[in-house]
Amino acid sequence: MSTAAEAALGSEPAARSREAVLAGVIGNTLEWFDFAVYGYFASTISKLFFPSNDPIASLMATYLVFGVGFLMRPVGSIVFGIYGDRHGRRKALSAVIFLMAVSTLAIGLLPTYTEVGIAAPILLGCARLLQGLSAGGEWGGSTAYIVEYAPHGRRGFIGSWQQVSVGGGFLLGSLCGTVLSFALSPEALASWGWRVPFLLGIVVGGIGAYLRWRLPDTPKYTAIEEHQEVAHAPFKEAITKYPRETLTAFGITLHNTAAYYISLLYMTGYFISVAKLPQPTAQLIGTICLAIFVVLIPFTGRLSDRIGRRPLLMASCIGYAVLSYPLFILGSSGSVPFAFVAQFVMIFFQSLYAGPCPAAYAELFPTRVRYTALSIGYNIAVALFGGFAPFIATWLIRETGNPLAPAFYVIAAAVITFIILTRIRETAFDPLK
Repeated sequence: MSTAAEAALGSEPAARSREAVLAGVIGNTLEWFDFAVYGYFASTISKLFFPSNDPIASLMATYLVFGVGFLMRPVGSIVFGIYGDRHGRRKALSAVIFLMAVSTLAIGLLPTYTEVGIAAPILLGCARLLQGLSAGGEWGGSTAYIVEYAPHGRRGFIGSWQQVSVGGGFLLGSLCGTVLSFALSPEALASWGWRVPFLLGIVVGGIGAYLRWRLPDTPKYTAIEEHQEVAHAPFKEAITKYPRETLTAFGITLHNTAAYYISLLYMTGYFISVAKLPQPTAQLIGTICLAIFVVLIPFTGRLSDRIGRRPLLMASCIGYAVLSYPLFILGSSGSVPFAFVAQFVMIFFQSLYAGPCPAAYAELFPTRVRYTALSIGYNIAVALFGGFAPFIATWLIRETGNPLAPAFYVIAAAVITFIILTRIRETAFDPLK
């Protein structure tokens, strides 16, 4: 960082600040690897835990359990948000990643339907609920932590690394799935190979917990702690003093979450089930696009520091509203090049949102309630419209018989968020509250 940036970070030495942000990014990456790997093994899990003569029904059940994990995210956002605003970001984030590691390991140890019958999907659902509880405390906490370390004029760039780490976690999950699908026979993958990334969860979780426990708290939080300005009831304060900002966070998450989980997670299963591409090929396309997505995010975050958050956020909405339908046409064609183009264009427009959005969320709230208020607004929207996005997309295809039906879901979310963005002011150039 530059000398000016170091000065802007207050009393924290520049080296310690860089270490803190790096540790936060690594911990976040490991957290989201654990959470996302379920989605990349959805096809295999559907056969082992939800056997049926109808493959679509099995896949829908698998995606339903994927979405069930998101139901606990608002609960996690309240529990860990309150704890993080009252006792510090470091303690909350350390507890969050430990819970994720344990619940991910549990999935890797579960018996399948042929072994214990209906108990298998029930246990799977319980493990996903625990993962969702952890994820609910992760997004808002890591966003608050990283953005609060950023100097004025660089919040978009520094904050974008929160999304780099989320994308990095998804990328690790996708890469793991791709490697295993190429390296193992379908029989070996179904027998034991799918368990490998879940069993690794305890290792990556342990590393993440160690890194986070060594973190200092942010200069912003330390300052309010020293001045005895820490909120004693952050949840109550968030919903009574900042209801408009919390609702804004909900509204700007609609497009963010629907587009994110459709373009980065669901499309792999879509290429397999609708376009009939081989699983290794579909996962390879997804992995390459994820890698490109992760590379693009810091550039869009940095651009938002120069031109503002709203132009990029609105451009992403416009891109999805206009192009989603033709992109699903390409993706369903059965052509590998067309499938790659469809997912690449989706992730390009998603990167326009992902880069500036952590800073945009953080800038809505003051430090004393940032963790709680940000987490609530974000996670309720994700629980309703993101976690169930793969299930809704699969259900729409089943009910309408139209393989392009998911496009309308994405378009609707983009249009609603665009309208909301026209009614909020630019915050990129204001001091952090």
